[in-house]
Amino acid sequence: MSSVDTALQPAVARDQARALFGQTMGLVAVTAGLFALGAYLGRDLSYGWGFAAFIASFGLLIGLNFAARRSEQLAIGLLFGFGVLIGLGTAPTIAYYASTNPQSVWQAGGATALFIAGFGAAGYATRRDLSGVARACFWALLALIVFGIVTIFVRIPNGALIYSIAGLVIFAGFTAFDFQRLRRTQDIRAAPLLAASIFLDVLNVFLLLLSLFNRD
Repeated sequence: MSSVDTALQPAVARDQARALFGQTMGLVAVTAGLFALGAYLGRDLSYGWGFAAFIASFGLLIGLNFAARRSEQLAIGLLFGFGVLIGLGTAPTIAYYASTNPQSVWQAGGATALFIAGFGAAGYATRRDLSGVARACFWALLALIVFGIVTIFVRIPNGALIYSIAGLVIFAGFTAFDFQRLRRTQDIRAAPLLAASIFLDVLNVFLLLLSLFNRD
């Protein structure tokens, strides 16, 4: 390898990183817009239909994981479909909050943007390997799900508050890890999967903050 090629490698890597970052965040933005569209279109849906759309959205998410290995365009289409369906799925919940406390929806949206920007920037900039943090967050998320199920049947003082704060701590870790993956990945074809992961971070943080801002 010539000295010229060696000198060009860092510049090429930076260009690839910028291209991947731009495409991934563009996909996140479009998916978020489609989510908002789905939430608006489904504002009058019953909770039953919302749940059906929620389940269908995760069918598309599973399909996205397989499609990403075969066709980038198909993966992007499934990602956008997921955005619309998850918007429909959460529409009844968002509509309820919008009708009872509309200010909380805007507060949650603004706080989510700051949350993702802060922890995303930290994860993108850090040199420390966050894979251990991601593993810990995965197990913590499973424990939180169990805790959430328990609170349905057993009254725990401040259970909803504990759930929301713990969830935010967990997704702070996931957000930092996903943005570190975005920095370390060099394959542009990974953009749809990375966008799906980051969008899920955004969605969960938004819903947790929405619940937090609507506490009595």
